[in-house]
Amino acid sequence: MTGPEPVVAVPEGYRVGAWEVGAPLASGAFATVYAARRAHRHPARDGSVELPERAALKFLPTGTRTPRQLRYLEELTQQEIELLSRLRSPRLIRMYEVLTVDDPRRPDLDGVTVLVLEQAASSLEDLLARTPVPPSGHTVLTQVCEGLHQLHDAGWVHGDLKAANVLLMDDGSARLADFNTAAEMQGTHAYTHAFVTPDYTAPELLWPEVDERGTRIRPTADTWAFGVLAHLVLTGTHPLPGNTPQARSEAAIRYARGSEELRLSPALRPDWRDIITDCLARTHEARAAHDSSSLLRRVEQAAGGAPARRPRRRARFSRRHPVLTALAATVLLTAVVLAGAVYAYVNDDDGAPVYQALDPASAFPTGPDGEVVYGYHRCPSDSVCFFSEHNGNGEMCSWKEADSDWLAGERTCAWARDHPVRSAFNNIADARRLHDVEFFRGPDFSPTGKDRRRMAQRTGCNAVNSMGNLAGTYAPRSHRLVDSCSSKNVVWTILSIFS
Repeated sequence: MTGPEPVVAVPEGYRVGAWEVGAPLASGAFATVYAARRAHRHPARDGSVELPERAALKFLPTGTRTPRQLRYLEELTQQEIELLSRLRSPRLIRMYEVLTVDDPRRPDLDGVTVLVLEQAASSLEDLLARTPVPPSGHTVLTQVCEGLHQLHDAGWVHGDLKAANVLLMDDGSARLADFNTAAEMQGTHAYTHAFVTPDYTAPELLWPEVDERGTRIRPTADTWAFGVLAHLVLTGTHPLPGNTPQARSEAAIRYARGSEELRLSPALRPDWRDIITDCLARTHEARAAHDSSSLLRRVEQAAGGAPARRPRRRARFSRRHPVLTALAATVLLTAVVLAGAVYAYVNDDDGAPVYQALDPASAFPTGPDGEVVYGYHRCPSDSVCFFSEHNGNGEMCSWKEADSDWLAGERTCAWARDHPVRSAFNNIADARRLHDVEFFRGPDFSPTGKDRRRMAQRTGCNAVNSMGNLAGTYAPRSHRLVDSCSSKNVVWTILSIFS
């Protein structure tokens, strides 16, 4: 491997989980990637997918830095894990599993996080180094644009699109990778760390808006980066003057202020010239007129031939089947009311705790005699608790109040970083005004203004003194106390299912 020294140095032949580390592939500011082969058969975590014979191991130094650096790296790592866990797209690199090195004998590796990723054949940066204007450039750009559309459509911004982060597979197809600085949209903005690659950075991010949540970034930053990348791929040159990244960044600032012009190559076809000019508009507002969906259509047409596949956006279920939606909503609301009546009956009639009144046939784990084993009794009084296993078993986190991010601050819920929450118990005191608890997949449950995307992150709501098992694989990351799990919130949840 040529380039910088590895951020995490791992000897060849080192074992991590089912993998044996091979030669280094790449190293950046936050991680080092190694080739690896599977040393023995080992199923994926969910038991349904067999791991491949070969993979790329991305080592992130989450156990080997100062406390301040550690928190920063953990945030970057968590962002990438969350994105790759939630988005399964043909144009995004695939993640198979997440491992943590447990090796006290190697302090330099102990605690390091390892992402097991799909292994690529090379990167677009490598291809451009060999062939500055590759014949496959139009196809690669179409697939890169498709990946951006899939990210933006899911509510994410890449934040560091560049040739090195476009991986090429054995069949020549392209995948977007390296999501350390990716960020989920919160209203009109996302928030990321102030780390940029100068040649691909939109002018407004060279003097960014920063607040307590980080640097504000919008999807139009990816649009700018795509324009720079397209010009490089199609012409082998940069669209702004300068012999160094610093000189080109200064040219970008002058261009944004109106005192510099783009240096587009005369070799560009008119259709590609128009696309790149729109991508490199001086302001965010001008670029926002060309979202990823319209941009992809134009790129497909400019590339010629068969268009790249992309998810077909169907009308919402509620619009296609209004009668079924209304019927389903009625059935679900009725079920909620009946569940509430059963809960009240169990508690008011015989006083038995809810978890003892559950049907043993539908709950687990069980003891040697078939009895159901519950662990809810461990939850402290006047607290809300979440557990890593069903029925209050496994690891536990407990809070007296709300927590806007379980993985930040002095008290953390470390096991929830890469493990779903399987059960919850609301043991908050009845006398409190806010005694019910809502929990969310993402952090920061109180964005500015009304944000439907944030409400779509809601995993559930537990009424006071209620407990039960959670379905799905998304791990809650935050919770807040509310006056009640009201019918308004129930209706919102139901409507989200059909949208």
